Amino acid sequence: MDILITGSVAFDYLMTFPGLFEEQFLPERLKSISLSFLVDSMSKQRGGIAPNIAYTMALLGQRPRVMATVGEDFEEYGRWLESTGVDTSLMKVVPGLFTASFFATTDRSSAQIASFYPGAMGEAASQSLNDLKRKPDLVIVSPNSPQAMMKFPAECRELSIKYLYDPSQQVLRLEGHELARDMEGAHFLFCNDYEFGLISKKTGWDLKQMLDHVQIVVVTRGKDGADLYTNHEQVHIPTVPEEKIVDPTGVGDAFRGGFLTGYALGLDWKLCGEIGSLAAVYCLEQRGPQGHAYTRPEFVDRFRRHFEDGSKLDILLK
Repeated sequence: MDILITGSVAFDYLMTFPGLFEEQFLPERLKSISLSFLVDSMSKQRGGIAPNIAYTMALLGQRPRVMATVGEDFEEYGRWLESTGVDTSLMKVVPGLFTASFFATTDRSSAQIASFYPGAMGEAASQSLNDLKRKPDLVIVSPNSPQAMMKFPAECRELSIKYLYDPSQQVLRLEGHELARDMEGAHFLFCNDYEFGLISKKTGWDLKQMLDHVQIVVVTRGKDGADLYTNHEQVHIPTVPEEKIVDPTGVGDAFRGGFLTGYALGLDWKLCGEIGSLAAVYCLEQRGPQGHAYTRPEFVDRFRRHFEDGSKLDILLK
């Protein structure tokens, strides 16, 4: 299956705070909040939602295409992505700009405060699905410049291309009518449980109403796993016990990469979600959203310690 991923490409600057954020906030002073956190460490990592998803898919034997705009500082990152199996031919370098940057501080409970500088991502709407020589089977619309996030779903509808709508962090900036417009006709909606609440509040739609517009809704719930909903079924996806917790950055992206690999292989929803669940834990156990690595035999062996697949995952070993 040809899966095209649109969305942010960024360098991640990841910091750790030894305390708890929740202990630093004064409820009566939230309107005049002024805080500075002294962090213990900082690392620069390759990131961005689109390549994060693509990286996990490539680890599992897929060759996803990423369509995105990047800065002049992207050359080494691009070579590395290609070496992992990601198709970067649709990643466009914008002269005079830096690649987007993500700054995240994580406390000892894995709570996270982050900010994002768009850089070259601001030019993402200069690309178009209409210019593709080959029409993909599925387009992933993940957080991107606001103009691109409006453009790509519209083009998918015009070209009759299935798309997965994943507004994620951009839910805060999108209005209810914008979310409703781009959920209309989407094949998938992916979000976490907090984002689901915001989407419901902004659109006025409950789950049943969302499923009148979107065929499949997947809600990730952190340590409580994830749930997949259609008009005819609900599938709960449990988490995989982690060996250690290092960094939550990119865990949701790894889940999506694993889930989409299962989908590309034609597996049932339960297996798709379980592959996503294990892929997410591998990411959680390493620093950065692309710091994890494994062979497919290692992945399948660990999968079978927690889930039953009836030999269906043998397809990953071919």
